[in-house]
Amino acid sequence: MTDDRRTSPLAHLADAFAEASADAAIALAERPFLAQVGVRLHPGDDGPSAVEAALGFALPAVPNTVAERDRRRALWLGPDEWLVVAPPGEEAVLEVELAEALRGGLGSVVDLSANRTAIELTGSGARAVLATGCALDLHPRAFTAGRCAQTLVARAQVILDQLDDAPAYRLLVRASFADYLATWLLDAAEEVQDPSSRRSASRRQRSVRATSLNV
Repeated sequence: MTDDRRTSPLAHLADAFAEASADAAIALAERPFLAQVGVRLHPGDDGPSAVEAALGFALPAVPNTVAERDRRRALWLGPDEWLVVAPPGEEAVLEVELAEALRGGLGSVVDLSANRTAIELTGSGARAVLATGCALDLHPRAFTAGRCAQTLVARAQVILDQLDDAPAYRLLVRASFADYLATWLLDAAEEVQDPSSRRSASRRQRSVRATSLNV
């Protein structure tokens, strides 16, 4: 059951996100309280097939790819590790379903929903915003819908998930780093929307130089 008394890590930036999204080329929004369940499985055990049966779809086997069905997304994080993301409020049911499926097998199922919040960045300018602070090759030939990666954006560790080819990106970031990353994204979006303005660029550069993040 969802607790309506919860306050999301970026609730105080809702107005700033709305203002930044006034330009049709870029939209920023927090997607708080997503269910996030970490799954570790032993490849030689029966656990993977049992978990896949519970999910109703196969876990992605190709590195840095995503599988999805019925609003549940499984992100490949490692040869034996996945993150299953689902709508808010599903974390308890999802954890129980997967733990029951794994019962007696080798592996673990852990509710990680409280660890991270999600920021969604969409629009034709979204790739340009990310490119100013992410070393990944985000060109469509290399990173498209259905791809994910654990990477750094402006020195903040994130799980980057491309949702569609608009493009739309979801950045899963630790709650303690969310404000820093969101502020950086707002500044980067301002610069992309108005390339003649250097105010946001210089402010972002000062922030990155002055901030030391242990990620």
